[in-house]
Amino acid sequence: MKTIYNVTKFTWASMLMLFPLLILAQTATTTITGSINDRETRQAISGATITLVGTNISTISNTEGDFALKIIETTTKPSLLIEALGYKNSIQDIADIDNDIDIRLSPKSVDLSEVQVVGYKSAKELVKKVFNKKRENYIGEPLKMTAFYRETIKKRNKNASLAEAVVSIQKEGYISNKEDQIRLLKSRKSTDYAKLDTIALKLQGGPFSTLYVDVMKYPEYIFTPETLNAYNFSFETPTELNGKDVLVVGFEPKPNIVGPLYAGQLYVSSTSLALQKATFTLDLTNEIEVNKMFVKSKPNGVRVKARDISYEVDYREKNGKWYYGYGKANLSFEVKKRRRLFKSIYTLSCEMAVTDWKVTTANAFNKSGEISPSIIMADENLGFGDPEFWGEYNVIEPERSIEAAIKKIKRNLEKDDNYRASLGGK
Repeated sequence: MKTIYNVTKFTWASMLMLFPLLILAQTATTTITGSINDRETRQAISGATITLVGTNISTISNTEGDFALKIIETTTKPSLLIEALGYKNSIQDIADIDNDIDIRLSPKSVDLSEVQVVGYKSAKELVKKVFNKKRENYIGEPLKMTAFYRETIKKRNKNASLAEAVVSIQKEGYISNKEDQIRLLKSRKSTDYAKLDTIALKLQGGPFSTLYVDVMKYPEYIFTPETLNAYNFSFETPTELNGKDVLVVGFEPKPNIVGPLYAGQLYVSSTSLALQKATFTLDLTNEIEVNKMFVKSKPNGVRVKARDISYEVDYREKNGKWYYGYGKANLSFEVKKRRRLFKSIYTLSCEMAVTDWKVTTANAFNKSGEISPSIIMADENLGFGDPEFWGEYNVIEPERSIEAAIKKIKRNLEKDDNYRASLGGK
């Protein structure tokens, strides 16, 4: 007998098929740039966290291992803390911030003998304890965060849409039932409608799509008391993360469970039992239920099929308490029109990295520019022609493919009479 679990509530990264796409005094700083690679293989390390020691200012490395971190110019002899999954932490003293720095991390392997797993009846019991210890392990006060958000839509390998934004987040404490809030500080957006082939994809939720990946704040989106029993949990090879030994718990839906549910890994501190990282993918077997979650509307004669839907969340620690630091969602779909021989492959990706934060009060959030979870990023072309557009804000360095797309946008803007007129005829 099959058990059916309805998880249609999990629509925070909804994809819609519509016509056409509509994605609805500064302190002096200097920039430290560099790349992070594996010391042994020289392979680029993506998703590494780079933090200015003694502050909450941070960024992450992109898929090519590159990063840029803006700091106040008066900072003397800055040091960077670099953390990455499976590697030893590294402290980098910056002697010359005018040059790119090459940071090489040493892999860290952890034997089962180094990690205490006794005392847990099963991996499932450990997962339950992780959520039961949320009050102890995660920041209880509300936080005001600054974060950078990037959203891309590709048709095959070509960038068809690019949206970027700096946002302010009122991050409610982990023991609070209040929803997080987001305020848009600055954004830019461009879309090549020709590549979207008259069918447009749009990512509903914008920055909320990555914020709701925070499974410790929003456990109901993946592990409810009901769905917890629908998974098999198992211990996998432990590793190191943020300088701490972590237990790795794998999970997958039980046989004969009709979801859709998820499969992935949870990275749990072996001492405090804090969840430090989670990666998971959606089981796409039940195509009808998957489409209910993500395809809200589409033109007649169009078939949409999910190819891959995956998520990632990373947490950071300060004074023994953990908080949301990075979220990512990747969604890939096949789109085929009736009487068309070939299908189109669209990939929607979004990521958000917290670049600074401070403890605040519940009523300190400036609601001017506040956005809703149903937002579609505004269609804004300005900014791509201005190299100083982001000012003092920290952002995730663009990959080479995105840099190429931005250069193309700049060239198109330079040819646009209205844009030149907005610059005073330059």
